[in-house]
Amino acid sequence: MNLLALTRPDAWNLPLFVHILGAMVLVGALTLSAVALIAAWRSGSAPLTKLGFMSLFYGAIPGYVLMRGGAQWIAHKEGLDNDNVDLSWINIGFSVSDLGFVLLVVALVIGGIAVRRINRGQGGKPSVSARIATGLVSIFLIACLVAVWAMTTKPV
Repeated sequence: MNLLALTRPDAWNLPLFVHILGAMVLVGALTLSAVALIAAWRSGSAPLTKLGFMSLFYGAIPGYVLMRGGAQWIAHKEGLDNDNVDLSWINIGFSVSDLGFVLLVVALVIGGIAVRRINRGQGGKPSVSARIATGLVSIFLIACLVAVWAMTTKPV
């Protein structure tokens, strides 16, 4: 595998960098959000709830766009985006990103409702909607870690 990395064309460097940068930002934002939301769940802290959802909005969404755009770009450069290529690690990555986008949007909508309630003074501690969003973010984070494993080990 090391020989393959040494012979990679230079034209692939930028798309791969964009993909990896986006994945790192996405996983970092999801981790920050999950930790903040779990801590808010345990302590009842409204500022931690806001931090969890703002990290989704300002970190996870841009990270997802970079990661997914870079993935499509590098797959096209390598010729792996056509239907006759069936590699399990690519299928895992695209499945996690597609399902994860749905989880991310649902968590953002539910989280926005929770933050709006906090801003209006209708509840100082995290609500049921914040707890549901915590679960969704945690599931997406675990799925992203599985995708990172698949991208690095490239199982057959």
